[in-house]
Amino acid sequence: MNNPILPDSACSRGDETRSLEPGDQLLHGQSASARVADLCWPEIEQRIKRGATAVLPIGAAAKEHGPHLPMATDYQQAEWLATRLIETCHVLVWPIISYGYYPAFADFPGSCSLSEVTFSKLITEVIDNIAVAGASTLLILNTGISTIPALERCAAAAGTKVPIHVANVYRGALYLEVEQAISEQPRGGHADEAETSIMLAIAPADVALDTARRWTPATMGAGKLVRGDPAHPNYAPDGVFGDPTLASKEKGERLLAAMLADLHALLNRIR
Repeated sequence: MNNPILPDSACSRGDETRSLEPGDQLLHGQSASARVADLCWPEIEQRIKRGATAVLPIGAAAKEHGPHLPMATDYQQAEWLATRLIETCHVLVWPIISYGYYPAFADFPGSCSLSEVTFSKLITEVIDNIAVAGASTLLILNTGISTIPALERCAAAAGTKVPIHVANVYRGALYLEVEQAISEQPRGGHADEAETSIMLAIAPADVALDTARRWTPATMGAGKLVRGDPAHPNYAPDGVFGDPTLASKEKGERLLAAMLADLHALLNRIR
């Protein structure tokens, strides 16, 4: 196995290798890409006819992840996972949605969040267009947490147009099992041991581990991270909840392999 992160299980690739039928061949030649952004519309139509599963990645490009990880941490994870799916599955990947509903991080400069209503409208309209393109199945690849309720509501509402499945990569069964097995931090959830480990495996040059600091207060709950009020139960001066100092590339590789295995299992189930 050339890539140590790729799990042993992979997708059943369906009829991807079916020979082109008369009229399928494009005048300017076939593109090897499985990304909508790289293709012309006849190529997209052809791949949809051949049964490719549509994939819509969601990953913030402007969301704080402490002083040690880039704002585009979620985006980079979505891009990495989408690339691995292209390598192992019969998919057609739409451009990453890089703005979303991330209200917990508004106190930190650079972080951008849409309202939940605006985010839901955005996703609904993108889904509508993917359905019009003729996709038989849509997988929403979600790297966020606060986006889960809105995405699941959108999927349920639009399910009559195209079958939709939301893959919340930080909530996959195998991922959670592996995270629990390898985690050394007492508690966490953002820019923590797990997320920092994943970034060490994906983009080590973008991780400033020397600036990472542990922040694991027992008072921390769901909701907005507060930067300027030490008395607040969700006070998080660095925008971190967890212990990123415990991160390692090896842990990240195990977590990514689990994420991919969860995604492969879902894709095989919905084909």
